[in-house]
Amino acid sequence: MKLKDVLKRFTPYFKDYIPQFVLAFIGMILASGGSAVSAWLVEPVLNKIFVEKNETLLYILPYAIIAVYFFKNLGTFMQAYFTAFIGQDTIRRFRDKMLRNMLSLDISFFNTYRTGELLSRTINDIERIRAIVSSMIPEFLRELITIFALLFVVIYQSPTLAFFALFVLPLALYPISRLAKKMKKISKKSQEKISDISSALNEIFTNIEIIKANNAQNYEQSKFESENEKFLNINLKSTKIEQLVSPMMELIGSIGVAVVIIIGGQDVIDGKLSIGAFFSFLTALFMLYTPIKRIVGIYNKMQDAIAASERTFELLDKRASVKNGEILMPKHINEIEFKNVRLSYDGTNEVLKGVNLKAKTSEMIALVGSSGGGKTSLINLLMRFYDVTSGKISINGINLKDIEISSLRDKIGLVTQRVYIFNDTIANNVAYGREFDENEVINALKMANAYKFVSKLEHGIYSTLDEFGTNLSGGQRQRVAIARAMYKNPEILIFDEATSALDNESEREITNAINKLRHTKIIFVIAHRLSTVQNADKIAVIAGGEVVGFDSDEVLSKSCEIYAKLKGKALI
Repeated sequence: MKLKDVLKRFTPYFKDYIPQFVLAFIGMILASGGSAVSAWLVEPVLNKIFVEKNETLLYILPYAIIAVYFFKNLGTFMQAYFTAFIGQDTIRRFRDKMLRNMLSLDISFFNTYRTGELLSRTINDIERIRAIVSSMIPEFLRELITIFALLFVVIYQSPTLAFFALFVLPLALYPISRLAKKMKKISKKSQEKISDISSALNEIFTNIEIIKANNAQNYEQSKFESENEKFLNINLKSTKIEQLVSPMMELIGSIGVAVVIIIGGQDVIDGKLSIGAFFSFLTALFMLYTPIKRIVGIYNKMQDAIAASERTFELLDKRASVKNGEILMPKHINEIEFKNVRLSYDGTNEVLKGVNLKAKTSEMIALVGSSGGGKTSLINLLMRFYDVTSGKISINGINLKDIEISSLRDKIGLVTQRVYIFNDTIANNVAYGREFDENEVINALKMANAYKFVSKLEHGIYSTLDEFGTNLSGGQRQRVAIARAMYKNPEILIFDEATSALDNESEREITNAINKLRHTKIIFVIAHRLSTVQNADKIAVIAGGEVVGFDSDEVLSKSCEIYAKLKGKALI
């Protein structure tokens, strides 16, 4: 990827900032023009005041110098402020777009990329891109304008000296271009290593309980120190290249200056050039090398941003493999059917091998079987977290693939063994993603047998939960999650080991609440507790990705050997 490719991606945004671009460009002209005029003023100051002793100009030129520097600094401020505004606001919109795109991607995407890496790309990499828009390119343009303005002064004062002063610059292009290529490679490695460090920290902070329980602090510290040292070595290489540029430019520039002093000094001695013109030329020349040095430095830093752009655009260009349907979910669900459903997550190993299953309104279907049999995979397909490899799932005879995904999920309440609690109030956790209604929140908490403990909290339903809900017990967190599912008033309820963290009394009360809803809903339950399974209308016994039995507890106990064994070992 090249700089022009990066700018092309930002072009649609730039048209919204035309007034700011105009003001920033005016600022660049003022700043660059001020530098050139200040160099040119050296000639009249020396010739008119110190050589010709013109007393009138003695009291005029100092004010001119103040005015020049006033406008120069005003221009610098205008350019810096308005380009920063353009860059910051563009990146804000760009980051919003990036998150919106990632949220539209499949669950498989989030299983592929580490959380720390996604955080690094969304925050660190985009921040590096921001530097291109808000500082690097504006500074590059300003320094370029400054170079042309100072070149005008240099050539105006002495074309001959200008030739000798500038002939050495092309010599610097080859080594600088080589350094820039190295810089891009190192920058990419640096950004990848930041992702590794972010991922390592995310794992440590997320799994801190298991780390401490296993006395693994030293092990994790050692792993982190190894990654951190690699990051240091990469950054040192980057610093070495960055710091080579300035000495190289100064050394090459010094050759040009030495030649100018010899030739220009001789011209002054011979009377071919005035002292003022020579010093004006020399001042402009010294000032000229500074923006050239800066441009080279900016060019090297751009390689870092371009490398970040490649990683960022990779995520931005990803598209969901689970395609959205166009048919809205039926108002009332009468039947769900799995017909010869097969699923392979990786394209090779099938986790579901021709599943056939039917569920109708007012039925509670229990899914049982050994771990890894495919129970959760069935739920993943119904939620359309994944698509079937072959076969079909239909709702009221409509292919699930043809149904609009958001309308499908609006009709499903999902509670899993892994509880998701947000750092927000209990009320907002229950009403998550839907319009808030206080009475409905309280009603959902009562149905989940949670309102009793919530009402005893200092702020009731408006009490704030810590990250992951650590200020609640495991059973309390689970009940809040169940209340969230109840709040949606869905037509399909899915409980994936949802009552595993509850005591017997709480489970019994929630089961009673579920039983009251059964006549209007389809309920799927994955559970190991015998009481939950026996309460189901039908039980699907899943083994090796196949439904090996589908009937009531009484019938399966007699006709299905696998079910009988599970029941006997209390593994249901």
